[in-house]
Amino acid sequence: MATQITHTAIVSNNYTLLARFYDAVFGMKACPDDSPESAFSISDGYVGMNINPRVAGRQAGLDHFGFQVDDVETIYARVREAYPGIQFLKRPGNRTFAGVSGHDPAGNVFDLSQHGMANRAGVYLDAGGRAGHNPRHIKHFALRAVQPAVLARFYRDVFDLREEEKDADDPNHYLTDGTVTMIIIPWQITDYAGTGIERPALDHLGFAVESLDQFKADIERLRSTNPALAPMPIRSGAEGAARLKLFMGCRYGQYQMADPDGVLIDVSEG
Repeated sequence: MATQITHTAIVSNNYTLLARFYDAVFGMKACPDDSPESAFSISDGYVGMNINPRVAGRQAGLDHFGFQVDDVETIYARVREAYPGIQFLKRPGNRTFAGVSGHDPAGNVFDLSQHGMANRAGVYLDAGGRAGHNPRHIKHFALRAVQPAVLARFYRDVFDLREEEKDADDPNHYLTDGTVTMIIIPWQITDYAGTGIERPALDHLGFAVESLDQFKADIERLRSTNPALAPMPIRSGAEGAARLKLFMGCRYGQYQMADPDGVLIDVSEG
């Protein structure tokens, strides 16, 4: 089965500001018929990003991701056979990026869609049929899990994502649709010695850029011309250093930063 990673999603108190940030820094563009009073849907040409306003009771930050598949019934059948405890929920018609939502064995939520679903619109309407992504584009995203091997097996067996080769001593799992890679990283509470503890969940986004030097220059120019759009500093001092060291463990990253809302972003060239 052909599977495409079609979108990631962020929940934010500053969703309009974040949309401007991802446009200014990475060139992600909104759909012409987007409805910004409810959310922003932007795209790098291959992967969409939904930036949703935060409402009471909802956690902020990286929230979920989405797949497009050839046939959702095949996904249902595979899950019923091997993971009978997993459920799916049909989404309201105003969710233009998903027909249904589900979850993996660790509770991470994903959206699921296929061609022809009635609620597909905007940047998601032609998912899978695009010529290519922008020069600056989403290359990977990472989540931390208590049982990474269990999740890797789930995404490999249910969605046919291909597991990439890795060094024998690398504890991470790398699963790809051929363009975007999902990294599943082991979560251990002891990794957070000396810094704030974060729950097992989505960890960061990874972008590829055409030139790391040019990208850094663009960030510095943004800091001076529009400080409101500047990246949030990763915490200074011993706690910040400990968190940055943990973040730098991603094999793809060459430059680490955060968006204005604090979502961690790994940047690499190529």
